[in-house]
Amino acid sequence: MGIVIVGAGAAGVQSALALRERGYTGRVTLFGAEPYRPYDRPPLSKAVLRGLGRPQDVVFEVDFAGLDIEVEAGVTALGLRPGERRLVTSGGELAYESLVIATGADAVRLPGSEAAYVLRTLDDARRLREVLDARRDVVVIGAGWIGAEFTTAAREAGCRVTVVEAGGAPLAGALPGAVTAPMAEWYARAGAELRTGVRVAEVRGDGVALSDGSRVHADAVVVGVGARPATGWLAESGIALGARGEVLADAFLRASAPGVYAVGDCVSFPSARYGQRLTVHHWDNASQGARTVAAHIVGSAEATPYDPVPYFWSEQFGHFVQYAGQHSAADTVVRRGVPDGADGWSVCWLREDRMTAVLTVDRPRDLAQGRRLVTAGTPVDPASVADAGRALKATVRTAAGARA
Repeated sequence: MGIVIVGAGAAGVQSALALRERGYTGRVTLFGAEPYRPYDRPPLSKAVLRGLGRPQDVVFEVDFAGLDIEVEAGVTALGLRPGERRLVTSGGELAYESLVIATGADAVRLPGSEAAYVLRTLDDARRLREVLDARRDVVVIGAGWIGAEFTTAAREAGCRVTVVEAGGAPLAGALPGAVTAPMAEWYARAGAELRTGVRVAEVRGDGVALSDGSRVHADAVVVGVGARPATGWLAESGIALGARGEVLADAFLRASAPGVYAVGDCVSFPSARYGQRLTVHHWDNASQGARTVAAHIVGSAEATPYDPVPYFWSEQFGHFVQYAGQHSAADTVVRRGVPDGADGWSVCWLREDRMTAVLTVDRPRDLAQGRRLVTAGTPVDPASVADAGRALKATVRTAAGARA
Protein backbone atom coordinates (compact mmCIF):
# COMPACT_ATOMS: atom_id res chain seq x y z
CA MET A 1 0.00 0.00 0.00
CA GLY A 2 2.75 2.43 0.94
CA ILE A 3 2.48 6.05 1.97
CA VAL A 4 0.09 8.48 0.31
CA ILE A 5 0.67 12.22 0.52
CA VAL A 6 -2.26 14.50 -0.35
CA GLY A 7 -1.02 17.91 -1.48
CA ALA A 8 1.92 18.65 -3.78
CA GLY A 9 3.07 21.96 -2.32
CA ALA A 10 6.10 22.48 -0.09
CA ALA A 11 4.72 20.40 2.80
CA GLY A 12 3.87 17.44 0.59
CA VAL A 13 7.07 17.50 -1.43
CA GLN A 14 9.26 17.91 1.65
CA SER A 15 7.43 15.01 3.33
CA ALA A 16 8.16 12.75 0.37
CA LEU A 17 11.82 13.77 0.28
CA ALA A 18 12.20 13.36 4.04
CA LEU A 19 10.79 9.83 3.87
CA ARG A 20 13.40 8.83 1.32
CA GLU A 21 16.15 10.58 3.30
CA ARG A 22 15.07 8.60 6.37
CA GLY A 23 15.47 5.38 4.45
CA TYR A 24 11.87 4.51 3.69
CA THR A 25 11.91 2.17 0.67
CA GLY A 26 8.20 1.49 0.23
CA ARG A 27 5.82 3.07 -2.22
CA VAL A 28 5.37 6.86 -1.95
CA THR A 29 2.59 8.52 -3.92
CA LEU A 30 2.20 12.31 -4.03
CA PHE A 31 -1.16 13.71 -5.16
CA GLY A 32 -1.68 17.31 -6.29
CA ALA A 33 -4.99 18.93 -7.23
CA GLU A 34 -3.41 21.32 -9.74
CA PRO A 35 -2.48 20.03 -13.22
CA TYR A 36 1.18 20.99 -12.85
CA ARG A 37 4.42 19.53 -11.61
CA PRO A 38 4.86 20.33 -7.90
CA TYR A 39 5.93 23.93 -7.42
CA ASP A 40 6.91 26.36 -4.68
CA ARG A 41 4.52 29.15 -3.68
CA PRO A 42 6.65 31.96 -2.12
CA PRO A 43 8.20 32.93 -5.49
CA LEU A 44 4.72 33.63 -6.89
CA SER A 45 4.47 36.91 -4.99
CA LYS A 46 8.17 37.54 -4.43
CA ALA A 47 9.39 36.99 -7.99
CA VAL A 48 6.84 35.94 -10.65
CA LEU A 49 4.50 38.90 -10.10
CA ARG A 50 7.46 41.28 -10.18
CA GLY A 51 8.71 39.90 -13.46
CA LEU A 52 11.83 38.52 -11.77
CA GLY A 53 11.06 34.93 -12.70
CA ARG A 54 8.99 32.88 -15.10
CA PRO A 55 6.12 30.66 -13.96
CA GLN A 56 8.15 27.57 -14.85
CA ASP A 57 10.95 28.75 -12.57
CA VAL A 58 8.89 27.95 -9.46
CA VAL A 59 8.81 24.20 -10.17
CA PHE A 60 10.68 22.14 -7.57
CA GLU A 61 13.96 20.87 -8.98
CA VAL A 62 13.44 17.33 -7.73
CA ASP A 63 14.08 14.10 -9.60
CA PHE A 64 10.91 12.39 -8.44
CA ALA A 65 11.37 9.46 -10.80
CA GLY A 66 14.92 8.92 -9.64
CA LEU A 67 13.72 8.87 -6.04
CA ASP A 68 10.89 6.49 -6.95
CA ILE A 69 8.24 8.98 -5.86
CA GLU A 70 5.03 8.74 -7.88
CA VAL A 71 3.49 12.12 -8.66
CA GLU A 72 -0.17 12.30 -9.65
CA ALA A 73 -1.10 15.81 -10.85
CA GLY A 74 -4.66 17.02 -11.34
CA VAL A 75 -6.11 14.59 -8.79
CA THR A 76 -8.39 16.02 -6.10
CA ALA A 77 -9.01 14.47 -2.69
CA LEU A 78 -12.74 13.97 -2.17
CA GLY A 79 -12.98 12.03 1.07
CA LEU A 80 -11.33 9.73 3.55
CA ARG A 81 -12.35 6.49 5.24
CA PRO A 82 -9.74 6.19 7.97
CA GLY A 83 -11.26 3.03 9.45
CA GLU A 84 -10.54 1.26 6.16
CA ARG A 85 -7.38 3.28 5.45
CA ARG A 86 -8.72 4.35 2.08
CA LEU A 87 -8.48 7.72 0.34
CA VAL A 88 -11.22 8.76 -2.10
CA THR A 89 -10.01 10.92 -5.00
CA SER A 90 -11.26 12.18 -8.34
CA GLY A 91 -9.19 9.39 -9.88
CA GLY A 92 -10.61 6.60 -7.74
CA GLU A 93 -9.91 5.07 -4.34
CA LEU A 94 -6.52 4.20 -2.94
CA ALA A 95 -5.47 2.16 0.09
CA TYR A 96 -2.65 3.44 2.26
CA GLU A 97 -0.36 2.30 5.03
CA SER A 98 0.10 5.89 6.26
CA LEU A 99 -1.50 9.07 4.94
CA VAL A 100 0.01 12.56 5.09
CA ILE A 101 -2.46 15.43 4.74
CA ALA A 102 -0.63 18.37 3.19
CA THR A 103 -3.42 20.15 1.33
CA GLY A 104 -2.38 23.60 2.50
CA ALA A 105 -4.83 26.49 2.63
CA ASP A 106 -7.20 28.35 0.34
CA ALA A 107 -7.34 32.12 0.02
CA VAL A 108 -10.19 33.70 1.98
CA ARG A 109 -12.77 35.39 -0.23
CA LEU A 110 -15.14 38.11 0.91
CA PRO A 111 -18.88 37.81 0.27
CA GLY A 112 -19.65 39.00 -3.24
CA SER A 113 -16.00 38.94 -4.31
CA GLU A 114 -16.20 35.88 -6.56
CA ALA A 115 -14.96 37.92 -9.54
CA ALA A 116 -12.09 39.44 -7.57
CA TYR A 117 -8.51 38.20 -7.78
CA VAL A 118 -6.61 36.29 -5.09
CA LEU A 119 -3.03 35.04 -5.00
CA ARG A 120 -2.54 31.46 -3.92
CA THR A 121 -1.83 29.35 -6.99
CA LEU A 122 0.22 29.48 -10.18
CA ASP A 123 -2.94 30.22 -12.16
CA ASP A 124 -3.72 33.10 -9.78
CA ALA A 125 -0.24 34.55 -10.38
CA ARG A 126 -0.64 34.28 -14.15
CA ARG A 127 -4.00 36.09 -14.09
CA LEU A 128 -2.61 38.82 -11.86
CA ARG A 129 0.45 39.22 -14.07
CA GLU A 130 -1.95 40.04 -16.92
CA VAL A 131 -3.49 42.76 -14.73
CA LEU A 132 -0.05 44.22 -14.08
CA ASP A 133 1.02 44.02 -17.71
CA ALA A 134 -2.11 45.98 -18.67
CA ARG A 135 -1.29 48.62 -16.01
CA ARG A 136 -4.83 48.54 -14.71
CA ASP A 137 -6.09 50.51 -11.71
CA VAL A 138 -6.27 48.15 -8.73
CA VAL A 139 -7.89 48.05 -5.29
CA VAL A 140 -6.14 45.75 -2.84
CA ILE A 141 -8.16 44.62 0.16
CA GLY A 142 -5.81 43.97 3.06
CA ALA A 143 -2.38 45.40 3.93
CA GLY A 144 -1.01 42.10 5.17
CA TRP A 145 1.92 40.12 3.77
CA ILE A 146 0.29 39.25 0.45
CA GLY A 147 -1.30 42.68 0.07
CA ALA A 148 2.06 44.39 0.56
CA GLU A 149 3.92 42.09 -1.81
CA PHE A 150 1.29 42.44 -4.52
CA THR A 151 1.21 46.23 -4.10
CA THR A 152 5.00 46.28 -4.50
CA ALA A 153 4.72 44.41 -7.81
CA ALA A 154 1.78 46.51 -9.00
CA ARG A 155 3.52 49.81 -8.40
CA GLU A 156 6.69 48.55 -10.07
CA ALA A 157 4.53 47.67 -13.07
CA GLY A 158 3.05 51.18 -13.17
CA CYS A 159 -0.45 50.39 -11.86
CA ARG A 160 -2.39 52.86 -9.78
CA VAL A 161 -3.06 51.13 -6.46
CA THR A 162 -5.36 51.83 -3.52
CA VAL A 163 -5.00 49.57 -0.49
CA VAL A 164 -7.89 49.26 1.96
CA GLU A 165 -7.07 47.94 5.43
CA ALA A 166 -9.63 47.49 8.21
CA GLY A 167 -6.96 47.78 10.90
CA GLY A 168 -5.15 50.90 11.92
CA ALA A 169 -1.79 49.99 10.36
CA PRO A 170 -0.23 47.50 7.94
CA LEU A 171 -0.05 43.88 9.12
CA ALA A 172 -2.73 44.61 11.68
CA GLY A 173 -3.72 40.97 11.97
CA ALA A 174 -0.20 39.76 12.65
CA LEU A 175 1.66 42.47 14.59
CA PRO A 176 0.84 45.42 16.90
CA GLY A 177 -0.05 48.62 15.07
CA ALA A 178 2.50 50.58 17.11
CA VAL A 179 5.21 48.33 15.67
CA THR A 180 4.10 48.36 12.04
CA ALA A 181 2.98 52.01 11.83
CA PRO A 182 6.29 53.07 10.17
CA MET A 183 5.51 50.67 7.31
CA ALA A 184 2.62 52.90 6.22
CA GLU A 185 5.22 55.30 4.83
CA TRP A 186 6.44 52.59 2.49
CA TYR A 187 3.14 52.63 0.64
CA ALA A 188 3.21 56.41 0.22
CA ARG A 189 6.79 56.41 -1.03
CA ALA A 190 5.92 53.72 -3.55
CA GLY A 191 3.05 55.84 -4.83
CA ALA A 192 0.25 53.67 -3.45
CA GLU A 193 -2.65 55.09 -1.46
CA LEU A 194 -3.16 53.30 1.86
CA ARG A 195 -6.51 53.77 3.61
CA THR A 196 -6.57 52.28 7.11
CA GLY A 197 -9.36 51.92 9.65
CA VAL A 198 -12.06 51.37 7.04
CA ARG A 199 -13.78 48.19 5.91
CA VAL A 200 -15.05 47.06 2.54
CA ALA A 201 -18.83 47.06 2.55
CA GLU A 202 -19.27 45.74 -0.98
CA VAL A 203 -17.11 44.49 -3.80
CA ARG A 204 -18.45 45.88 -7.07
CA GLY A 205 -17.66 45.38 -10.71
CA ASP A 206 -16.06 48.82 -10.83
CA GLY A 207 -14.24 48.73 -7.49
CA VAL A 208 -15.39 48.70 -3.87
CA ALA A 209 -17.81 50.51 -1.58
CA LEU A 210 -16.40 51.26 1.86
CA SER A 211 -17.95 51.35 5.32
CA ASP A 212 -17.48 55.13 5.53
CA GLY A 213 -19.76 55.62 2.53
CA SER A 214 -17.03 56.31 0.02
CA ARG A 215 -16.19 54.32 -3.09
CA VAL A 216 -12.93 53.46 -4.75
CA HIS A 217 -13.12 52.84 -8.48
CA ALA A 218 -10.78 50.36 -10.10
CA ASP A 219 -10.46 47.95 -12.99
CA ALA A 220 -9.51 45.05 -10.73
CA VAL A 221 -9.97 44.08 -7.08
CA VAL A 222 -7.42 41.89 -5.29
CA VAL A 223 -8.42 40.24 -2.00
CA GLY A 224 -5.56 39.54 0.40
CA VAL A 225 -7.19 38.95 3.77
CA GLY A 226 -5.68 35.61 4.73
CA ALA A 227 -6.17 31.91 4.12
CA ARG A 228 -8.04 28.97 5.64
CA PRO A 229 -6.99 25.31 5.75
CA ALA A 230 -8.06 23.41 2.63
CA THR A 231 -9.74 20.59 4.51
CA GLY A 232 -13.36 20.69 3.35
CA TRP A 233 -12.90 17.22 1.87
CA LEU A 234 -12.41 15.85 5.41
CA ALA A 235 -15.78 17.04 6.70
CA GLU A 236 -17.39 13.57 6.79
CA SER A 237 -14.22 11.63 7.61
CA GLY A 238 -14.29 11.76 11.39
CA ILE A 239 -10.88 13.43 11.46
CA ALA A 240 -10.93 16.02 14.26
CA LEU A 241 -10.88 19.58 12.90
CA GLY A 242 -10.59 22.94 14.64
CA ALA A 243 -12.80 26.01 14.41
CA ARG A 244 -11.13 27.20 11.20
CA GLY A 245 -11.03 23.74 9.65
CA GLU A 246 -7.45 22.94 10.65
CA VAL A 247 -6.54 19.31 11.37
CA LEU A 248 -6.07 18.94 15.12
CA ALA A 249 -2.83 17.01 15.45
CA ASP A 250 -0.74 15.92 18.41
CA ALA A 251 2.86 16.84 19.14
CA PHE A 252 4.08 14.40 16.47
CA LEU A 253 1.66 15.82 13.88
CA ARG A 254 -0.57 12.74 14.09
CA ALA A 255 -4.24 13.33 13.30
CA SER A 256 -7.05 11.71 15.26
CA ALA A 257 -7.07 8.50 13.16
CA PRO A 258 -4.37 5.79 13.15
CA GLY A 259 -1.80 6.19 10.41
CA VAL A 260 -2.90 9.72 9.47
CA TYR A 261 -0.59 12.73 9.77
CA ALA A 262 -0.95 16.40 8.82
CA VAL A 263 1.70 18.97 7.99
CA GLY A 264 1.94 22.58 6.80
CA ASP A 265 -0.79 25.21 6.58
CA CYS A 266 -3.65 22.80 7.21
CA VAL A 267 -2.73 21.65 10.73
CA SER A 268 -2.53 22.93 14.28
CA PHE A 269 -0.30 21.35 16.89
CA PRO A 270 0.30 21.83 20.64
CA SER A 271 3.36 23.90 21.45
CA ALA A 272 4.92 23.28 24.85
CA ARG A 273 7.22 26.22 24.12
CA TYR A 274 4.32 28.67 23.86
CA GLY A 275 1.62 26.87 25.86
CA GLN A 276 -0.96 26.91 23.08
CA ARG A 277 -1.91 25.30 19.78
CA LEU A 278 -0.27 26.88 16.76
CA THR A 279 -1.23 27.03 13.10
CA VAL A 280 1.65 28.45 11.08
CA HIS A 281 1.06 29.47 7.46
CA HIS A 282 4.63 29.78 6.28
CA TRP A 283 7.17 27.82 4.24
CA ASP A 284 9.58 27.10 7.08
CA ASN A 285 6.84 25.34 9.03
CA ALA A 286 6.07 23.09 6.06
CA SER A 287 9.70 22.05 5.74
CA GLN A 288 10.34 21.44 9.43
CA GLY A 289 7.06 19.63 10.01
CA ALA A 290 7.75 17.27 7.13
CA ARG A 291 10.90 16.04 8.85
CA THR A 292 8.97 15.31 12.05
CA VAL A 293 6.31 13.36 10.15
CA ALA A 294 8.87 11.32 8.22
CA ALA A 295 10.87 10.49 11.34
CA HIS A 296 7.77 9.27 13.16
CA ILE A 297 6.52 7.20 10.21
CA VAL A 298 9.81 5.32 9.86
CA GLY A 299 10.14 4.90 13.62
CA SER A 300 13.34 6.89 13.90
CA ALA A 301 14.89 7.38 17.32
CA GLU A 302 15.22 11.03 16.32
CA ALA A 303 11.43 11.49 16.24
CA THR A 304 10.75 14.20 18.80
CA PRO A 305 7.70 16.37 19.51
CA TYR A 306 7.27 19.15 16.95
CA ASP A 307 7.73 22.48 18.69
CA PRO A 308 9.41 24.98 16.34
CA VAL A 309 10.11 28.67 16.65
CA PRO A 310 7.90 30.02 13.83
CA TYR A 311 9.76 31.95 11.16
CA PHE A 312 8.70 33.84 8.06
CA TRP A 313 9.89 36.56 5.74
CA SER A 314 8.56 39.07 3.24
CA GLU A 315 10.07 41.29 0.57
CA GLN A 316 8.11 44.51 0.12
CA PHE A 317 8.81 48.03 -1.10
CA GLY A 318 12.55 47.37 -1.23
CA HIS A 319 12.69 46.08 2.35
CA PHE A 320 13.46 42.61 3.69
CA VAL A 321 11.15 41.87 6.63
CA GLN A 322 11.68 38.83 8.85
CA TYR A 323 10.00 37.54 12.00
CA ALA A 324 10.86 34.67 14.32
CA GLY A 325 9.08 33.54 17.47
CA GLN A 326 5.62 34.03 18.94
CA HIS A 327 4.94 37.15 20.99
CA SER A 328 2.01 37.98 23.23
CA ALA A 329 0.36 41.26 24.16
CA ALA A 330 1.86 40.99 27.65
CA ASP A 331 5.46 40.88 26.39
CA THR A 332 7.67 43.96 26.64
CA VAL A 333 8.51 45.61 23.30
CA VAL A 334 12.13 46.69 22.88
CA ARG A 335 13.08 48.68 19.77
CA ARG A 336 16.48 48.65 18.09
CA GLY A 337 17.37 51.40 15.66
CA VAL A 338 14.98 53.83 14.03
CA PRO A 339 12.66 53.36 11.04
CA ASP A 340 14.35 54.32 7.79
CA GLY A 341 17.75 54.35 9.44
CA ALA A 342 20.65 53.37 7.23
CA ASP A 343 21.15 50.10 9.14
CA GLY A 344 17.49 49.10 9.30
CA TRP A 345 15.57 48.49 12.51
CA SER A 346 14.31 45.71 14.72
CA VAL A 347 11.77 45.05 17.43
CA CYS A 348 12.29 42.43 20.13
CA TRP A 349 9.65 41.05 22.48
CA LEU A 350 10.81 40.09 25.99
CA ARG A 351 9.08 38.10 28.70
CA GLU A 352 11.01 39.07 31.81
CA ASP A 353 14.59 38.62 30.55
CA ARG A 354 13.95 36.10 27.76
CA MET A 355 13.28 36.93 24.15
CA THR A 356 10.03 35.50 22.75
CA ALA A 357 10.12 37.01 19.26
CA VAL A 358 12.07 39.32 16.97
CA LEU A 359 10.98 41.37 13.96
CA THR A 360 13.69 42.78 11.70
CA VAL A 361 13.63 45.19 8.78
CA ASP A 362 16.82 45.07 6.71
CA ARG A 363 18.77 43.67 9.69
CA PRO A 364 19.34 39.99 8.87
CA ARG A 365 22.03 39.64 11.53
CA ASP A 366 19.54 40.61 14.22
CA LEU A 367 17.17 37.96 12.89
CA ALA A 368 19.79 35.20 12.89
CA GLN A 369 21.05 36.01 16.38
CA GLY A 370 17.63 36.79 17.80
CA ARG A 371 16.20 33.55 16.48
CA ARG A 372 18.89 31.59 18.30
CA LEU A 373 18.14 33.47 21.54
CA VAL A 374 14.41 32.78 21.19
CA THR A 375 15.04 29.10 20.49
CA ALA A 376 17.40 28.64 23.41
CA GLY A 377 15.42 30.78 25.86
CA THR A 378 18.67 32.48 26.86
CA PRO A 379 18.40 35.31 29.45
CA VAL A 380 19.35 38.70 28.02
CA ASP A 381 19.90 42.18 29.37
CA PRO A 382 16.98 44.39 28.18
CA ALA A 383 19.05 47.59 28.22
CA SER A 384 21.64 45.98 25.96
CA VAL A 385 18.95 44.68 23.62
CA ALA A 386 17.81 48.27 23.10
CA ASP A 387 21.33 49.29 22.00
CA ALA A 388 21.19 48.96 18.21
CA GLY A 389 24.98 49.19 18.04
CA ARG A 390 25.40 46.03 20.12
CA ALA A 391 25.05 42.61 18.53
CA LEU A 392 22.13 40.68 19.98
CA LYS A 393 24.40 37.76 20.79
CA ALA A 394 26.34 40.15 23.04
CA THR A 395 23.25 40.92 25.15
CA VAL A 396 23.29 37.53 26.90
CA ARG A 397 23.52 37.62 30.67
CA THR A 398 26.33 35.71 32.35
CA ALA A 399 25.70 33.44 35.31
CA ALA A 400 26.48 36.36 37.60
CA GLY A 401 23.84 38.49 35.91
CA ALA A 402 26.21 40.77 34.03
CA ARG A 403 26.30 41.17 30.26
CA ALA A 404 28.41 38.73 28.33
